[in-house]
Amino acid sequence: MMTRPTVRRRLLSIALAAALAGPAYAQNYEPFEVADIRVEGLQRISAGTVFTYLPVERGDTLDRGRSGDAIRALFRTGFFSDVSLERQGDILVVVVTERPAINSITLSGNKDIKTDDLMAGLRSIGLAEGETYNPLNLDRITQELIRQYNNRGKYNVSILPSVSNLDRNRVDITIVVEEGKAARIRDINIVGNETYLEEDLRQSWESDTSNWLSWYRRDDQYSREKLSGDLEKLSNYYLDRGYVDFNVESTQVAISPDKRDIFVTANIAEGEVYTIGDVKVSGDTILPVEEMEKLLFVAEGATFSRARVELSTDAMIAVLGNIGYAFAQVNPVPDIDRENRVVGLNFFVEPGPRVQVRRIVFKGNTGTADEVLRREMRQFEGAWFSQAAVDRSKVRLQRLGFFEEIDIETPEVAGTPDMVDVVVNVKERNSGQFTFGLGYQQTYGLITSLQLVQNNFLGTGNRVAIAVQNNSFSKQYSLGYTDPYFTDSGVSLGYNLSYSDYSYSRQDANLAQYNNAVASAEALVGLPLTETDSIQFSVGIDRNAITTQDGFTPEPLIQYLVSTLGDRQRFPQFHIDDDQDPETPADNDDDDPSTTDPLQSGGSRKWNVNAWRLQTGWVRDSRNDFLLPTRGSYHRISAEFVLPGSDLEYYKLGYNFEHYMPLTNWLVMKFGAEIGFGDSYGDTSKALCQSFDTEGDIITTTTNCGLPFFRNYYAGGPNSIRGFEVNTVGPTYQFTSDGFRQPIGGSFKTAGTIEFYFPTLFDSRGTRLSTFIDYGNVYNGFDDWEAKTLRISTGVALQWESPMGPIQISYALPIQRERSDQIERLQFTFGGSF
Repeated sequence: MMTRPTVRRRLLSIALAAALAGPAYAQNYEPFEVADIRVEGLQRISAGTVFTYLPVERGDTLDRGRSGDAIRALFRTGFFSDVSLERQGDILVVVVTERPAINSITLSGNKDIKTDDLMAGLRSIGLAEGETYNPLNLDRITQELIRQYNNRGKYNVSILPSVSNLDRNRVDITIVVEEGKAARIRDINIVGNETYLEEDLRQSWESDTSNWLSWYRRDDQYSREKLSGDLEKLSNYYLDRGYVDFNVESTQVAISPDKRDIFVTANIAEGEVYTIGDVKVSGDTILPVEEMEKLLFVAEGATFSRARVELSTDAMIAVLGNIGYAFAQVNPVPDIDRENRVVGLNFFVEPGPRVQVRRIVFKGNTGTADEVLRREMRQFEGAWFSQAAVDRSKVRLQRLGFFEEIDIETPEVAGTPDMVDVVVNVKERNSGQFTFGLGYQQTYGLITSLQLVQNNFLGTGNRVAIAVQNNSFSKQYSLGYTDPYFTDSGVSLGYNLSYSDYSYSRQDANLAQYNNAVASAEALVGLPLTETDSIQFSVGIDRNAITTQDGFTPEPLIQYLVSTLGDRQRFPQFHIDDDQDPETPADNDDDDPSTTDPLQSGGSRKWNVNAWRLQTGWVRDSRNDFLLPTRGSYHRISAEFVLPGSDLEYYKLGYNFEHYMPLTNWLVMKFGAEIGFGDSYGDTSKALCQSFDTEGDIITTTTNCGLPFFRNYYAGGPNSIRGFEVNTVGPTYQFTSDGFRQPIGGSFKTAGTIEFYFPTLFDSRGTRLSTFIDYGNVYNGFDDWEAKTLRISTGVALQWESPMGPIQISYALPIQRERSDQIERLQFTFGGSF
């Protein structure tokens, strides 16, 4: 009697034999010589593809063994769900059933990981549009996506793939992702640290338990890659302090049953502190050994530090790379004496071949001419390769402002180990901008302005700017053109033409009330001195037609013109009825041109001020980026002189400063300062002007006339001291009639800012949030400056390089102000790009 397991085994054997006998029977024909091969069942795949993989050709003898090999070979391609061989006479018929093609892959519900990143993971396992669909890949899809989300600390993720059959043997794949919430790090524990506190060891870690900044830094979200990097930092911390035998013995990561909390424990062994023994440089050093030894950051007797060893290695590689040895290697070979806890170091130099640059290739510059990029390159074709020149070239390209991304590769020329190509990959940005201003005031109605700037005109790198502003109280028109490479040596040449007409009004952009029609023209020349330094010169002519109105224009402004240029006749002139008799006939009144009544002058006066202007300036710019710098400095010293023989003689001096310094990988600090001073000279300075106090009253003493009021400095607004209305910070004049206080500017300006940028808050490179402190004021001269009079504000700002153009929004709170100051907490500027 057979037992139940025996019966089960017999049945299994019979079933397996039957399964194997089927295909064997189907191919159970006598061996024959193949005269021809025909393929049936193909829809998308060509017969040539089948013949490529089929291990049988015409003239071959096909037997049972070769039939099995042929079927297995075609199955291995993954193109077919079924394969069989049939014989028709001496013709071999290959009958196949194709697997469907993937028509589309749709992802939904993924927020934490971009669709492009997920698609890249699917492509890595052979799942992409146009590829052959294999049902077995559905499970691989699920596992791959779960793996990507688990690496980001999301353990509650749900992946639901589905397949829809289409005509022509195609399928659509839909993948629905339910990400869930990321597991939070509840506790991190380092065991075995005897020398250093845990808070010191974890100071630079990206992983942390929940804290008040976690909403921004996301440091409490567990990630396997992030933890691996933190453990590497832990190892570096000890190795930089001489603990050569330091080791992370084990790491335990525990997850709570609800998959919401993570507990991390790292067990470490510190070991002992090692010092540095004998240090030498060997190998083919190219340069004298003494020069290479000067690049070492380690010395005998000092505590061992891997960071200093790496700095020494990098310094020697950099020096060799700058003289053409692009593939130089420096290998520090340690000699560890564990008994005496001493590490000897031998820096072995392998320079490799000296490399020349064969060709410089630009890719991605569809709208910018190669010449515009090539003239910024400091690495040249046919010259020895220099890493410093390549790095400098990248910085210069970034500072053009034409590109969002710049990546430089140096691939080796195939078959020529001593030559490389320099491949510059760029992603162009919209180099044209329009700035559009729109506002409304109850008194003056709609205010509009438009500025068009093309920094890369027709791809030539030349700059063209057109500005138009038109509203009820002002008109401005300007045209500018600059060729930054007028000569091959980098001399720039530019021209500017402008006309503006400001009508006097009580609130004319918070500027003093007078009408000023200005026409000007100038020519500019720039000369490069070094990679970061240049000087600029310009010569121009201005004509100011200034019209004042008694009772509306602040009296100090009128008195300045009278004192320096002399008085002007008032206009308009009109007749008056001076007999004071209301019975006077109508034919003898003000409107009768034949009247003999005397003339009465109006309250307007007009002065024409002509000036020949010479400007010069020195600029040092070491910032690493045109749009959003993160390191480097900007200095500008400028001087403007109105030449002798002009109607008014004066000068202005200025200094602007910016410095960017990265504090961490997610925080950048900026210091900014601006100082400006102006005064008159020559005959203008000899004239005596009346002094007025801030209430509008005349001070009995007179002073030498200084800087013309129409060239005064102003402060306040989005580009100066945020939180205060535009141009309202500084000297004012109060009208006695109604107490209205009008800003009139001053001859001395001090302003500055301290700003902290958070550039990694958003994924977009052109977006960053900042917090700032602005300060400054405008004075009538040096003697009026007092620290307690500085206006100070603090707030937050958002800078966004949107698809439509740059947008800046700030919200500021004044923390040092006067009661009479005009406050505007929310301010913004908007521009568009094309």
